[in-house]
Amino acid sequence: MPPTWHPRRSRVPGEAEMPRYKIVHRTTYQYETPVASSHHTAVMRPRDMPSQECVDFRLLVRPRPPIQSQRVSQRVDTFGNQVNQFSLQEPHTRLEVLALSSVVVRPRSLPPRSIIPAWEQVAAMARQPVGAEALNAAQFAYPSPQVTIWPELGRFARVSAPPGRCYLDVLDDLNRRIHAHVTFSPGETTVGTPVEQVFVRRRGVCQDLSHLMLACLRVLGLPGRYMSGYIRTRPPEGQPRLTGVDASHAWVAAYCPGSDWIELDPTNNLFPESDHITIGFGRDYSDVSPLSGLLVGGGEHTASVGVDVHPEADHA
Repeated sequence: MPPTWHPRRSRVPGEAEMPRYKIVHRTTYQYETPVASSHHTAVMRPRDMPSQECVDFRLLVRPRPPIQSQRVSQRVDTFGNQVNQFSLQEPHTRLEVLALSSVVVRPRSLPPRSIIPAWEQVAAMARQPVGAEALNAAQFAYPSPQVTIWPELGRFARVSAPPGRCYLDVLDDLNRRIHAHVTFSPGETTVGTPVEQVFVRRRGVCQDLSHLMLACLRVLGLPGRYMSGYIRTRPPEGQPRLTGVDASHAWVAAYCPGSDWIELDPTNNLFPESDHITIGFGRDYSDVSPLSGLLVGGGEHTASVGVDVHPEADHA
C-alpha cells in the first residue's frame, strides 16, 4: 500500500479554506430504577487551537438541575480542555445531554520533509526536554492508565523505526501497519479493554486503534496525544448526505519539534485535514471521556449516542 502522506497543494485564491460545522451530540441514558442523585462530568466543548475555532457551544441537560448551584459549571483541566460539570438531586429514570457546537476548521497540512528530523532525535528530546514546549510534550512519551507497553509491542513498533529513518516516515508506516493489524469491529471491546488485548485479538474501534498507536509511539520514546473529537463522514459521490452517519471519534497527535504536532488517524489510515474536529486531548481516553458520572441508584441502564456533523458554510 503506498504511503498516505503527500505534500499539500497550494490553494487557489478565493478557494474555500475554512469549513464551518454545526455539531449535534446527543447522549441518552435510560435507567432501570430511579436514580436518587447523580454528578456528571462532560468533556464536549470543541477546544480552540490552531486548526479550529469553536464559535458557539451550548450544553443542555434534561432533566434540568432545579437549583442554580447544581447547574452546569465549567473549568479547564490540566491539558487545557474545557470540562463541564452538573448535578441532579431529584429522582430520575432518564438523562439526556445535548451538546450543540459550531466550529470553524482550518485545514491541517504536513510540515516540509526538509525540517523533519530522524525519529531518534525526537525521542532524545523527550528524554531530555529543554524549554516549555519540549517539557509539555515529554509528558506524553510515557505509559498512562490505558496505554501500557510490553516487550512484543516493542518488536512490532521497531519494524517501522530503523535507525536514521525520517520521523514522518516512521509515523506513516506505523499508521498504515496498525490500520492493517486491527480490524474495525464495533462491539468487540469496551472503554476498559486493555490495549495489549486489542493487539493480540486484532479487533477494536477507533479508541483501541488510537491507544495502540500511542503505545507504539511511547515504546519508542516518542510523545503522542490521544485526540477526542468528531469526524465528518462524506457520502458516496452523487449520494445525499444522511443525518446521523457522523460519529464521535479518536485519533492521535505525535509531537514534532519545530512543527508542533502531527495528527494521524490509524482507524482510517490517513493524516487529518478538515474532516476531524477536536474536542480535547490527553494521555488516553480516561483523560477526555465525553461523559462520565457517579450515581446513587439506577440499577441497570442503557445508553444511546448520536452525532451529526453538518457543514454550515465555507469561510475563506
